[in-house]
Amino acid sequence: MEKSNFVDQIRIFARSGHGGAGYKHFRRDKLTAMGGPDGGDGGRGGHIILRGNSNLWTLLHLRYFKNVHAENGERGGEANCTGRNGEDIIIEVPLGTIARDEETGEKEVEILEDGQEIIWLPGGKGGLGNWQFRSPTNQAPEHAQPGMPGQEGWKVLELKVLADVGLVGFPNAGKSTLLSVVTAAKPKVADYAFTTITPNLGMVEYREGKSFCIADLPGIIEGAAEGKGLGHRFLRHIERNSILLFLIPADSKDHRQEFEILKKELEDYNPELLHKRFIIAISKSDMLDDELKAAIAEELPADVPHLFFSSVTQTGLQELKDTLWLELNRKE
Repeated sequence: MEKSNFVDQIRIFARSGHGGAGYKHFRRDKLTAMGGPDGGDGGRGGHIILRGNSNLWTLLHLRYFKNVHAENGERGGEANCTGRNGEDIIIEVPLGTIARDEETGEKEVEILEDGQEIIWLPGGKGGLGNWQFRSPTNQAPEHAQPGMPGQEGWKVLELKVLADVGLVGFPNAGKSTLLSVVTAAKPKVADYAFTTITPNLGMVEYREGKSFCIADLPGIIEGAAEGKGLGHRFLRHIERNSILLFLIPADSKDHRQEFEILKKELEDYNPELLHKRFIIAISKSDMLDDELKAAIAEELPADVPHLFFSSVTQTGLQELKDTLWLELNRKE
């Protein structure tokens, strides 16, 4: 069920409404046999609008929403009546959603705030009625404009998880276990690779009622940047995190090499990820004594903060929270 309940990419065909045609009409009633032009303008075609909703965390609700067609605007009427605008379609999406054109790959819309509304595909403009074309030299215009067409095409909605801290590590590094002890989230925890196949979010309660968001992301393997394992679907979510917390288990054969492999996969996917702030956390440190901790610390890069913790014995967790909070609120 975990895989089916989290959907982070949707392909849809979207079409905004066509504008209504302007109306060609001349006033005629029992008192006016040869009245002037009074054809009204056509109505605007319906927009397709994206709206941010902080209560959504997946695109699952759009899985069967494959064709989105907004209503066309109505034709103008006599007596200079403007046609009704086509009804807009509002698509609610989770925060962190990006809309792209499938053919060009160009990013068109990005939703980052709750309640934020952006017109994704604007409806076509309504045509002008013949009333608009009257002039001293043309008092009986026979011309009215057709409505402008709407926009259409195959589009892709793509979700990138929004979180303050992203957990980065190989499968079985202890990411899900850490999330389960520092937040109220209950991710699946088991002793085999790729227990986590979709992102899990949790709020870390800090001191004095403060909190921050942490994301347990699917594990990296070598070649993830080329799409191996969970590949791009995982790395996409890292782009949103302010801080990347590298989890390296205490029983790793080479802690420095493991960090460099993880870092290289991020660089291969997107070099800009290297500009984020890094913290190295050695998990499962209950199996280490002070001498082993000192030896491991010497292996690690001097320019990256590091610490030791154990989710099982819950030692070092407060230090980890303090470090993350200070980094999140550190001024550049």
